[in-house]
Amino acid sequence: MKKHKNIMIQGTGSSVGKTLIVAGLCRIFAQDGYRVSPFKSQNMALNSFVDIEGLELSRGTVIQAEAGYEIPRAFMNPILLKPNSDNNSQVIINGKVAYTADAKNYFSHSKELKKIALETYKNNIENKFDIAVLEGGGSPAEINLREYDLVNMGMAELVDSPVILVGNIDIGGVFAAIYGTVMLLDENDRKRIKGYIVNKFRGDRDLLKPAIEILDKKFKDEGLDIKFLGVLPYADLKIEEEDSLSDEDKSVYSNDKKYINISIIKTKKMSNFTDFHAFKQYDDVRVKYIYDVKDLGDEDIIIFPGSKNTITDLEDLKKKGIFEKVKELKEKGKIIIGICGGLQMLGKKIHDPKHLESNILETEGFNFFDYETTFDEIKKTEQVTKKIEKIEGILKDFYDYEIKGYEIHQGVTNILTPIICKDNVFATYIHGIFD
Repeated sequence: MKKHKNIMIQGTGSSVGKTLIVAGLCRIFAQDGYRVSPFKSQNMALNSFVDIEGLELSRGTVIQAEAGYEIPRAFMNPILLKPNSDNNSQVIINGKVAYTADAKNYFSHSKELKKIALETYKNNIENKFDIAVLEGGGSPAEINLREYDLVNMGMAELVDSPVILVGNIDIGGVFAAIYGTVMLLDENDRKRIKGYIVNKFRGDRDLLKPAIEILDKKFKDEGLDIKFLGVLPYADLKIEEEDSLSDEDKSVYSNDKKYINISIIKTKKMSNFTDFHAFKQYDDVRVKYIYDVKDLGDEDIIIFPGSKNTITDLEDLKKKGIFEKVKELKEKGKIIIGICGGLQMLGKKIHDPKHLESNILETEGFNFFDYETTFDEIKKTEQVTKKIEKIEGILKDFYDYEIKGYEIHQGVTNILTPIICKDNVFATYIHGIFD
């Protein structure tokens, strides 16, 4: 094997394009004949995937691995944080749930977490791949967190990686963001930055030349060898967002009858909205995310997605009036679909005797199906390939149809089939069924 090399992409903030640039570099290096792996030591996201060993990792890392023609593995993202509420997150280490922690508690484990990240990198990345393309998180200029940092300069230091800084010009202030980020770092961290990229540009690139010349001079005056590496255009590649809904996902219905209008119920702790990315590939499908009951009623299909806090989300839907409105629309023949947490909502009751998700012991579901769900400490994570052997209702023609995807849930529900369907309502625990 060739001597291992690495490079790290960091950003001036979130949503600057780090994930896609890492994916692009993985593809380029792979096409040049290198075995390449992405690596994001720590990620916070509600969207996750299950690898071939039943271990969780972030969806963004999956895209990057596949771009480099590699099978996604949990060691590419050793620490995954999945928010349970505004105050705490489920901590997943090397693909398995380790504990739940608030920020203060989590940072108290920083030495242990850095050791885990480094050991995972050394054992699984450095020893097996020619090149690693690392991705940072948020901004390295979160200087109040530098001593705990294990995803930006902290990780770059651990594996001695050079850094490229990316800024997003589409939101404005890109040169201030780049210069400000660099100058807030300490001297050793600044020296790791070898260059910067202006991302998501629309228009005439020549207009940027004066600003680039000024910025380059300022870096030179500071004794920094940070080079301008180029401008990347804004591109709609229809690649799923990692941890938030893009503006393009918040589309509206069409009154033209040739279109299928889909309403996705947007709950506070919605997870795996990547389940619906496939809809963007169809010109005759229109998707709208529903935040308010007044926006319901004109669709053909209503979907309840996954949730990181199903009971709390369901109670919130009741307060908003969405719960009763959906019951009404179901009786009018609207197609209702539930996926994972959505499946749990469509049953009779949800029980949480150990308070794994909230302080609520149990709540009433929609009662569209007879099953009940009880939350358990053991989390089910596995890839699945199953045949639909018994089915009725609107899916009766899908008998013997094979479905593939993955399951991620702590709820135990007394159903035996991969998809359950009754009249115009169906539900499944399987993510990725629309892919």
